[in-house]
Amino acid sequence: MLTFLCWLLLCVLCWPLALLALVLWPIVWLISLPFRLIGITFEAIFAFLKALLFLPARILGHKA
Repeated sequence: MLTFLCWLLLCVLCWPLALLALVLWPIVWLISLPFRLIGITFEAIFAFLKALLFLPARILGHKA
């Protein structure tokens, strides 16, 4: 709701900038999508490495 109110305020004060933001937002989202996928991949790799490194402790019964 706050985002919508901020956008309406921008539309009233500076409508060309609001229209530009409305048109460019999908393009920015598409450009950022590969970076999000890379971030998800690295997060999964680090979670796997953490699980692999803590495996001996979990086998021996240490509570993490």
